[in-house]
Amino acid sequence: MKKKTLPVYDIAAFQHLGGDSDFYANDLRSHLKQNEQIILLPHGHDFYMSVLITAGSGTHEIEFTNYPVKSGNVFLLGPGKVHTWELSDDIDGYVFFHTKEFYDLNFTYEKVANYPFFSSLGNTPLIVLKKSSLQKIESIFSEIVKEYRQHELMKFKKLFSMVNILYIELSREYLPQKIRDNQNLPYLARVQQLEDLINKNFVHIKSPGEYARLMFVSEKHLNRMVKVSLNKTTSDLITERIILEAKRMLVFSKKNITEITAELGYTDSAYFFRFFKKKTTLTPTNFLKQFRKV
Repeated sequence: MKKKTLPVYDIAAFQHLGGDSDFYANDLRSHLKQNEQIILLPHGHDFYMSVLITAGSGTHEIEFTNYPVKSGNVFLLGPGKVHTWELSDDIDGYVFFHTKEFYDLNFTYEKVANYPFFSSLGNTPLIVLKKSSLQKIESIFSEIVKEYRQHELMKFKKLFSMVNILYIELSREYLPQKIRDNQNLPYLARVQQLEDLINKNFVHIKSPGEYARLMFVSEKHLNRMVKVSLNKTTSDLITERIILEAKRMLVFSKKNITEITAELGYTDSAYFFRFFKKKTTLTPTNFLKQFRKV
């Protein structure tokens, strides 16, 4: 199988009304029909995407993990997430996406990345709605699509308000009350900062202590913040990012394992083989073989 370069799309790649570059919304059936040439193959994007499934079935592969597609499922993907779909012919629902600026410019202190489903790369992108919540959530999605298709006064101010309300409602579905009560918001903000640093530096910096120094805290305190926020260690976050990039490169680049090892900042291919297998239970070669069979 010939490897293909992974496409990364911005909002301008999609058909939308009025040429707006910061927001897009559609019913899912129309969205798929209009854009099937680009979205049914693995791809990434540089915006925030929300999808509600109201009918149909299938699978949604996000960063090499398969999630079920069925009525009442909501998928929320931040920038950089790689995903692809396999969907039944009767699929339906709603989809919208927006840039970081669309949300963040409307608040002085609140940021879209503060919502729990966007706050960490390791957080699940799936919400399974309770039956008691589905009608309320669906009505907001429907109203967003309806408003987007119209050209009324202060259209985008209303869209922003509805998106904000939806994210609040989805956050309540996403986080059980017990977890909400125990959240440490300052720690969460610092962990977001850590993940941003890892995302930018994981090739060259792999030491938890070095990230602690970059954040002007002790390594012990940094681990405490990560443990409280995500029940992981700083080393876990670094390793997960390295493994994710290795998987992406194995599947989507034309590089061999020696080249991938070097690009990820390692000098010994044999060591990287052992490291990858320890973290995934598969060698890089077996991972690629297994992925191609799916």
